[in-house]
Amino acid sequence: MKRVLRFSKFFLPSAILSAVLAVGGIVGYIVLGGFNLGVDFQAGLIQEVQFAPTAFSLTWAGRGNAALSFDRGGLYVVVSGAGVEGRTYSFSLSEYNTVGSLVQAFNSQVEGLNARTNAPGGVSSQWLVHSAQENPQLSSVPYVVHYLNPQSEEIPIREVREALAVLPQTASVQNLGQPSDRHFMIRLEDEEIEGGEGIPAEKIIAALETYFGSGEVAVLRSDYVGSRFSKNLSDQAGILLGLTLLIILIYASIRFKPQYAIGAVIAIVHDALIIVAFVTLTRMEFNTSTIAAILTILGYSINDTIVIFDRIRETRRIYPDAGFVDVLDRSLTETLSRTIITTLTTMLAVVSLYIFTSGSMKDFALALLVGMVSGVYSTIFIASGFVNLWESHKIKKEKQKLFAAVPAKT
Repeated sequence: MKRVLRFSKFFLPSAILSAVLAVGGIVGYIVLGGFNLGVDFQAGLIQEVQFAPTAFSLTWAGRGNAALSFDRGGLYVVVSGAGVEGRTYSFSLSEYNTVGSLVQAFNSQVEGLNARTNAPGGVSSQWLVHSAQENPQLSSVPYVVHYLNPQSEEIPIREVREALAVLPQTASVQNLGQPSDRHFMIRLEDEEIEGGEGIPAEKIIAALETYFGSGEVAVLRSDYVGSRFSKNLSDQAGILLGLTLLIILIYASIRFKPQYAIGAVIAIVHDALIIVAFVTLTRMEFNTSTIAAILTILGYSINDTIVIFDRIRETRRIYPDAGFVDVLDRSLTETLSRTIITTLTTMLAVVSLYIFTSGSMKDFALALLVGMVSGVYSTIFIASGFVNLWESHKIKKEKQKLFAAVPAKT
């Protein structure tokens, strides 16, 4: 017979530990002034830049419209417009493996396209950096393409902060990827700007180019969120989490008894508080990816809880005369291997995501890892512990009624 682990012995210590963690998270939230909000939840501008010299520039003087597109294998110039035969010119990076040969091909094969080299002709075309502007329309204004030599010197983050010190707003700077990537995320907060006018992104680039040199900065991403939109997004996120808890409560009440439903909701509220405490204390950026991580964790946790509750109901039918705490311990023991295998298998994918990504995706994976551990813990010790407390109280009340109904001996 399989040995039954006495999880019930740890229900009370686990409840105390969870209370301490939750209170610590709330205190940290108050002391630290709330979340480290991302641009999704506050007005401001966020830009990802990479310090990379200019490889070449393109101007268009031909008929119709011309657009440039990138992929890992090559570059494409698409010519279209009224009265112009639509054509796509392909330039494979394996065939044109240097910037010099690529520029020569642009000038010789596409009529009306003028390419000018800014880098040494022998620079590898594999080093080209893709801009944030997808399929940019070419015009008489030069469109600049950058490159990054893998052997380039690293740029200290303190120098980037020094360069941005001339801006009227305080800029926060974060290093993304490896130091050799010279890739940074810059965020400026501005709560006074409404509508679509945000903080001019050109000011950031101008400040960086003044410090590091003209043509040395490539913009990889640029996003602006107005204060009105950020407030609406914050309100909607709160409503979304509240509706999620309500729907789970209704579902669990229909499928199980009320005490099971309440236990499930307490467990996922516990998971939400733990991940909120983690995000607050580590000063991880709180953005839409964090909301997605919390909702994913809640779904993962309730799924595990439902499986264990199903097993408790089945075990109670098999052993109708056994005490409820024994039924609980047996059910948790029987589902333990399933819980461990499922969690570890999922964690393998999440760990890979954490190792091989950067930025908000890395934070998303880290939040998932913490939430998965919390979800397993809360299912076993918080949800089950609450149900055990409810049933113990129920049995105690029934015994009191029974003793009250028995006439006293005279």
